[in-house]
Amino acid sequence: MANHKSALKRVRRSGTVRLQNKYAARTTRNAFKILKGTTDKEAAIGMLPKVTSMLDKLSKRNIIHKNKAANLKSAISMHVNSLQ
Repeated sequence: MANHKSALKRVRRSGTVRLQNKYAARTTRNAFKILKGTTDKEAAIGMLPKVTSMLDKLSKRNIIHKNKAANLKSAISMHVNSLQ
């Protein structure tokens, strides 16, 4: 158990931040899956900037690695470009 007031606060805060990070990552993964599964080019083009922005925010906050974000953005861009 924590012995200092600051350590107790850190325990509370880290739990809150963990839940926020988990929510942000799950929301982004769901948006990524929806975009990857779409076959309508117009809808995909509309969703692409939103998903790209979500991935950038995750990498900026160190929830995912910046190279992983770049790889995912590349994958969805290739998917959208391949649609007819």
